[in-house]
Amino acid sequence: MPTMPTFSLRLVAALPLALWAGAAAAADTLPAPYQPLPVAVAPDQPYVLRDGSVAIVGNDGLEDVIKQFNALFVKTHPGVRFSLRMEGSSAGMPALTAGATAFAPLTRDMWPGDRSAFRQVHGYDATAIRIGYNGHGPRPPSKTPPAVYVHAANPLPGLSLEQLGRVFTAGAPRGDINLWSQLGLEGDYAQRRIHAYGLRDDGGFATGIRIARLGGRPFAIKYEALRDREAVIKAVAADPYGIALLGWIDAARTSAAVRVLPLAAADDGAFHGPSYDEVRRGEYPLSAAVQFYVNRAPGKPLDPLVREYLRLALSAEGQAILERQRDTEEGYVPLDAKALQAELKKLEGL
Repeated sequence: MPTMPTFSLRLVAALPLALWAGAAAAADTLPAPYQPLPVAVAPDQPYVLRDGSVAIVGNDGLEDVIKQFNALFVKTHPGVRFSLRMEGSSAGMPALTAGATAFAPLTRDMWPGDRSAFRQVHGYDATAIRIGYNGHGPRPPSKTPPAVYVHAANPLPGLSLEQLGRVFTAGAPRGDINLWSQLGLEGDYAQRRIHAYGLRDDGGFATGIRIARLGGRPFAIKYEALRDREAVIKAVAADPYGIALLGWIDAARTSAAVRVLPLAAADDGAFHGPSYDEVRRGEYPLSAAVQFYVNRAPGKPLDPLVREYLRLALSAEGQAILERQRDTEEGYVPLDAKALQAELKKLEGL
């Protein structure tokens, strides 16, 4: 079998090594360079199109990243070709369920409906490998990742995720939080009720975050669902006693009268916002992952082609591609060393 060529960091020409090393300083060490292993396209796989190319269907914002991954993969695996349909995260999971994509690149967790559909067809859950994070901010005019917003005059320093769940949902073990005084606020806030705003619980963002981050409980009766993100920001801007939980938005474009509220993963933890460094270190509790969902049946090995592609995405070259996205509209963030090793270990076990 011929020896496969090996990439060097020198091939990542758009990102000088010194810049990459500086950007990775907080991560303790550089990820390992890509050491390619030989793989071939199995023509009987349902994601292989008639022309022999490998279909990839997923989030449209990842198209530039996927194209660069593909270019690196093809250099070390001659003869492999890819065909992209980057139509959004909502297209990726149905395609994976139907076998129409090698993997589903998403910039969020799969929604409950997608999870149920995959499980109904295959009898088990799709597996996610995280390769980075989706966004950082605030950085107008780009969108801030999922965040909690309060009126700019609100003096609350932050919330823990447990407190956030008690504010927005009903039936928490430690009781619901309905008054600002329950969060330690005094003065005009002491006896005022909390007005919670967000999007409709319709299977999209609000449903997903309620299930994944808020204990799966129903939204509280005080939760007011509005038609879109802009309407939610306007409501909090006009309401000093309001609080909102939202997905990606440039809130400053709608109003300067709101601010992002720092969050803590635990009640005794430090508060963190969605800044680049805090997201990269895994400190911001509502960070959204850039992840590739794969179809891997329990007790069976992962498709070798998919495994090799994921190895590339988690290599120094793959992570450098995400690093170069820092100042783009999407603002993707690579993993730090600890998270990278965890994902590599997970991949090795598939």
